[in-house]
Amino acid sequence: MCIFKKKKICVTHDGSFHADDIFATAVLSILNNGNIKVFRSRDPKIISKADYAYDVGGIYNPDENKFDHHQKGRPERENGIPYSSFGLVWRKYGEVICGSKDVASKIDSKIVIPVDARDNGVDFIKPIFKNVFPYAVDSIFLSEYPTWKECESNLYKIFIKQVKKATVLLRREIKIAKDDVEGEKILSKEYSKAEDKRLIILDINIPRYIYQNFFCRCSEPLYVVLPSKNKSNWKIEAVRVNEDVMESRKPFPESWRGVLDKDELRKISGISDIEFCHNSGFLCETVSKEGAMRLAEKALLG
Repeated sequence: MCIFKKKKICVTHDGSFHADDIFATAVLSILNNGNIKVFRSRDPKIISKADYAYDVGGIYNPDENKFDHHQKGRPERENGIPYSSFGLVWRKYGEVICGSKDVASKIDSKIVIPVDARDNGVDFIKPIFKNVFPYAVDSIFLSEYPTWKECESNLYKIFIKQVKKATVLLRREIKIAKDDVEGEKILSKEYSKAEDKRLIILDINIPRYIYQNFFCRCSEPLYVVLPSKNKSNWKIEAVRVNEDVMESRKPFPESWRGVLDKDELRKISGISDIEFCHNSGFLCETVSKEGAMRLAEKALLG
């Protein structure tokens, strides 16, 4: 077949598809700039012609680009979660397509490990509320799989469509992870030079989830001061206890919270340009940086 000379041949199993083979294919598509041809087959002859064989074939040999995980002796992570085909392909090529070990690690934690766990039947979350569960990433990509009342004659086309969607998602998540890593480097620098590490002052707006997750891993920070996104106001935010909860280490005073009348709030707080204090006590806003600093310093003493 002449096509074997034109594109990299990716072979995965036929029949039902899952998130792991969708995402493994997406990784290989990014790796090869979309220059791939996908075959869904269990035929050993077709598998033998593959540049990449994954989730099929019964062999894990990364040197030969064989990434099955169904056989005995399959590799597992240090945390005990087995790899799926997605994880095995990412293990070899994640850093290559991300250009950074740190970025690849973020994608691994955020997307790859959850997909691997679910594919291998490993429980990794516990519901807090009865019959309420997260809508997982694999559910999104399996939503177009035919129901028991629908015909399965178009599985290949559906699979390729989902691969294209997963490719777009992965590219976007890699971009997000790269920017997050850059943001974390800025936070690390500001943290290291802060005289009072209970109070971290930033001169640029960085997304909440980045600085909250970063400073949650440090023991000292209580508040972060930074400009709002539109730069018209300044924010002062209490650092959470840890990454798993919303509880603040040191919420703003109860008397400030939820007071919507600005004049009253300014009188109660003693901060002349305070604009807002969230009812849960985790966030305040002021007009100026100076006001934000005064507010944070007053909250530290409270």
